[in-house]
Amino acid sequence: MVQKRAKIEAEWDDELESKFEEKAESWAKTCGKKNYGSSSGGGAVYGMGFVGALIYYISIAPDFWAGVLGVLKAIVWPGFLVYDLLKFLGQ
Repeated sequence: MVQKRAKIEAEWDDELESKFEEKAESWAKTCGKKNYGSSSGGGAVYGMGFVGALIYYISIAPDFWAGVLGVLKAIVWPGFLVYDLLKFLGQ
């Protein structure tokens, strides 16, 4: 009984090891083709801009609904920035 169990455990370990190696090779191929860390700085800039725009729009809001509109404007602040920049460069 003990020998049979040891044989089954050894087979199971070999099977798990081969599956692990296959997954590791697949992961290495996938990670080699893509650059996952290239846009991390942009997220930080957008986040800081979002917080700044949120504070600005809420601080100038005269009532509740203007504050809600300010939150929505803070979400899309890069669109306002690009629009105003292109309008400025076009004149």
